[in-house]
Amino acid sequence: MIIKTVYSDENFDESSLESISSLIPELASSVCTEDFLSVQALRTMKEAYVTLTFVTPDEIREVNSEQRGIDKETDCLSFPMFDMEDGNFVEIPSAGDYETDEEGNEALCYGDILVNLSAAKRQSEDFGHSFEREAVFLIAHSLLHLFGYDHIEKADEEVMISKQKRLMKAVGLAFDDEIEDVYEMDNHKDETGLIPAGSHCAHVGTVALLGRPNVGKSTLLNCISGMKIAIVSHKPQTTRTNIRSIYNTEDTQIIFTDTPGVHKPGSKMGGIMVEKSFRSAIAADVVLLIADGRFTEPGSVEKRLIKLCEENKKRVVLAINREDEVGRNALLPITANYSQLYAFEDVVPISARTGKGVDTLLEVLSKLLPEGPRLYDGEFLTDQTEREIAGEMIREQILHYTDQEIPHGTAVIVTEFKESAAEDGEDEYDRSMVVIKADILCIRKSHKSIIIGHDGKMIKRIGTAARKNIEKMLGCKVYLDLYVKVREDWQNNDAILKETGLSDTEED
Repeated sequence: MIIKTVYSDENFDESSLESISSLIPELASSVCTEDFLSVQALRTMKEAYVTLTFVTPDEIREVNSEQRGIDKETDCLSFPMFDMEDGNFVEIPSAGDYETDEEGNEALCYGDILVNLSAAKRQSEDFGHSFEREAVFLIAHSLLHLFGYDHIEKADEEVMISKQKRLMKAVGLAFDDEIEDVYEMDNHKDETGLIPAGSHCAHVGTVALLGRPNVGKSTLLNCISGMKIAIVSHKPQTTRTNIRSIYNTEDTQIIFTDTPGVHKPGSKMGGIMVEKSFRSAIAADVVLLIADGRFTEPGSVEKRLIKLCEENKKRVVLAINREDEVGRNALLPITANYSQLYAFEDVVPISARTGKGVDTLLEVLSKLLPEGPRLYDGEFLTDQTEREIAGEMIREQILHYTDQEIPHGTAVIVTEFKESAAEDGEDEYDRSMVVIKADILCIRKSHKSIIIGHDGKMIKRIGTAARKNIEKMLGCKVYLDLYVKVREDWQNNDAILKETGLSDTEED
């Protein structure tokens, strides 16, 4: 592998840069071993390259602002071309991923690295070691990001720190004993410039959202996150898996889990959904029980959930939704009836649709959480991938357009999610289009006919609406290809349930 170097920052003398440049080939050679890359990745290394650009503080701030929406100077950035995990390809590159030069030689670009040398200079002085060591460390750190190493979870962080130390030792810049302890992730901000996982937080923990189907859990989650990560439908049992949304402030991190609505299951899928809700409640630091403000008396579902919380001695906050529809005064008898059943930490009237009362709810929840290390980087909003959210957006439109004709006997499996770089983009990793292919599963031939519609009008309507929502999320054009397939009794089929993200052995 070759690291192609570009010097944009002219504020450093040649001797400083020469020392760093002499170590870059050795760094590239050291990372191209089985200690860092899979056998499949190593096979591509002879025709592979990475672009490394040394930039000014203003340039990296501008890139952060344009690409990440963060107006901040950071020390480095990495833009991977491929989806990799711990040196392994999630999807093996195809022939179309290779670039061909004028002489007909093929090459595979793994991505782009930007290093802010001014930040490296400041940090070397702060940590009490050489500018050379700091600059090379930032390059090594960014290379590992390109190859799928990360530090979101504690275990991943430990692996990445170990890999970094090996790379630094390989190029003769091993850490001295006296500075090794301070040279951890907490001392190097994440490449986004935001607060990294593991840093101290005044209030951090998990909150499980519980309630009956269609009570507004997903709507509240979308309101808190500020983006659409959970599908919303007027039909019950829309959410099937536990979707995590991360709420971040400077001193608070709340990991919300939107659980499937609790109902009487009629299939293996329904049983898994209910079990996921219960497991999330038991594991959470705080339970947020959401009640429908239109009903003054707690129903059997609410009583069942309250009993579960009581048996497990959970701290529970009650949020009464739809205040905008019924008015605050109408919620007084509801509050009294619920308070007779459980000693809630607090009762907060909200409107998940308009956002009224949500800020108060967040303040109440944060005060109940202990201090500790952040579980996720400050930039994370959800644990759902773009591919998973796209599949859910397709299913949302099926529920919306087929009304009561098609119940919840449908599933969407995204079979292809392929990105194309924009030729006229501001950098080569801007997406011009994403091609998405998905299978829509239904349990009866009659359902397939309804989803397709007369002359294909219904599937076209579903696809058009889903595509527009996905394009808003991805920020580029989307080609969406949908296939409707009949899979009788798929809700009790273990293999299909696993493909759709549901499994009775899944860890939450």
